[in-house]
Amino acid sequence: MKLVSWNVNGIRAVLKKGFLDYMEKVDADVICLQETKAHPGDVQHVAWVAGYTPHWYSAVKKGYSGTVIFTRVKPVKVTFGIGMPGHDDEGRVITAEFDDFHLVNVYQPNSQRGLTRLDYRTKEWDPAFLGYLKKLEKKKPVVFCGDLNVAHTEIDLTNPKTNRRNAGFTDEERENFFEGARERLRGHVSRVRKRPRSLHVVEPDDELPRAKHRVARRLLRREREAEEPIEARVDLARSDG
Repeated sequence: MKLVSWNVNGIRAVLKKGFLDYMEKVDADVICLQETKAHPGDVQHVAWVAGYTPHWYSAVKKGYSGTVIFTRVKPVKVTFGIGMPGHDDEGRVITAEFDDFHLVNVYQPNSQRGLTRLDYRTKEWDPAFLGYLKKLEKKKPVVFCGDLNVAHTEIDLTNPKTNRRNAGFTDEERENFFEGARERLRGHVSRVRKRPRSLHVVEPDDELPRAKHRVARRLLRREREAEEPIEARVDLARSDG
C-alpha cells in the first residue's frame, strides 16, 4: 500500500497549483492531507481524481486547521477526532481502519506565537493523542502520519540557536515528541534508532505476542517544503505463527 502525507497549507491554494495533476501522477492508495483550511462545501465543485473517496474532518472555525483522507481502498471504518471533549473542535485527527492496521492522519496543534498554546499542546494534547494511539494499538497495529509541528533535533533547522523557545522548537515539545515515540513503541519493537531528520522503527521482537504482525514503517522522512509531500510504502503481513 502506498501512502502520501502532505501539509498543503490550504487545499484551495494547492488546487490552483496543480494538485489534481499531482494526485493522478502520484498514484497512491491513500493520500492524507493536513491544514486543509476548508469545509467540504468549499470545494464541492472540484472533480476529484476518479477512484478516490474523500473523508473530510474540518474545524468548527472557518478557514482553520482541518484534515482529509483520500483513499482508493475502502476502509472498514473511518473515525473523526480522538473522542475527547476539548480536543475535537479543530478537525485534527482522522483514523481509517483497514483490515490489518489503523491509519491515523494528524495535524498537531501549533504552540502559536508567544507560546500561548504551549501548555495545551504539551500538557493536554500530547498525552491525550498518545493515549488514543495506544488504545488503537491494543486492537491492530497503527501507522500514523501528518504534520507533528515540531523540529525534534537541531539539524532540522537552519538556525537552531535563534529558534530556541519558538513554537515547534521548545524543549517541552521536542522532549514530548521523542518520549512519546519511545512510549508508544515500548514493548512492540526491538529498538529505536535516533538519526538526523528521521526516526527509524525496526521490526517487532520475535518473542513478543504481537510479532505475528510484521509492520514495516517508513513514514517519518521529514518534509522540507509544502511542495514536497512525504511518500511512504507500508507493507503488512501476518506470519504463519
